[in-house]
Amino acid sequence: MSAPSGQAFVAALVASHGNQLRRFLLSRVRNHRDIPDLVQEVFLRMLRVPQHEAIRSPEAYLFTVAQHVAHQHAMRQPSFSPPSELHDMLTVLAGVPSDPESETSAQQSLEALQGALERLSLRERVTFLSHRRDGQTLQEIATHFGVSRQMVKKYLAKAVLELRKHLREPR
Repeated sequence: MSAPSGQAFVAALVASHGNQLRRFLLSRVRNHRDIPDLVQEVFLRMLRVPQHEAIRSPEAYLFTVAQHVAHQHAMRQPSFSPPSELHDMLTVLAGVPSDPESETSAQQSLEALQGALERLSLRERVTFLSHRRDGQTLQEIATHFGVSRQMVKKYLAKAVLELRKHLREPR
């Protein structure tokens, strides 16, 4: 396949799945500041595929490549990285809204999540954020708290149930 058609193939993937790819990587990477570099790496790898027309499911292939890039990135990272701020993380996750209605909706969602997090006990909140936001394992959190892994699982399960309950309540 010639370079221009390969570039057109990747450009189409960027247009159709760029935001979804960012969200996918954000859910797998501790530091959201690494996302632009990882997205670029995914698309560079897609450009290197010699026969784009042989790919039966470009979306599935894209996310398989992204999973490999995220895994390799995680292997290169130190076991501890400073936590990202919740607001910054959710802003990246939500993307940059293009209209006032989307901005208002995103801000309301952010406020609802922040309020729901504040209703959790300290251990539940720290467990949830450490695991979901910072990517720590249950064992790492258990060691930090000085409790069993099973207790951390209970904190996490209770946090998820409470967050779901609070976020479903009408505002």
